[in-house]
Amino acid sequence: MTGTPAAVTVSLLTRMLREAFEGPPGPWTYFTDTAPGTGVFETIGGLSAAQASQEGGPGRTTIAGHVHHLTSSLGLSTLGLRGQSTSRDRSRSWTVSRVDDTGWADLQARLRREYESLLVAVETHAVWDEDALGVAIGAVAHTAYHLGAIRQRLRPQRRGGAPARG
Repeated sequence: MTGTPAAVTVSLLTRMLREAFEGPPGPWTYFTDTAPGTGVFETIGGLSAAQASQEGGPGRTTIAGHVHHLTSSLGLSTLGLRGQSTSRDRSRSWTVSRVDDTGWADLQARLRREYESLLVAVETHAVWDEDALGVAIGAVAHTAYHLGAIRQRLRPQRRGGAPARG
């Protein structure tokens, strides 16, 4: 039995990361809704800083908090794929909960940069052993979890105003 070629692994991982952040690639998906606007970037893109800072859900977290946590996590995944050691202490990744307009724009820009860095790390990773594959699959699963948490948070807000996406 032969292993999966690295090119197939890279292609699959990058497609899943793109789906999570940029939305569905076409009429089918791996895990998001098929409607446009269901990726992380479009889901949070139209939110104001006030909406992103509104507490809710279990733990009274905010969307800004989820985005900051996800940004930090992507950075750690990139470091892991590059063979650098990372801390298991994720407590600092939840230190942001409220943002102003500038802070919200900066946070979204940092999320995009970390996403793009992770894509490059996946695309250039040479040896897909168990550790590397675990880091990459973990990043996809972790993003899907937080995307779901953010989208569930938005459903009640959008009922009375703008239509919910997806």
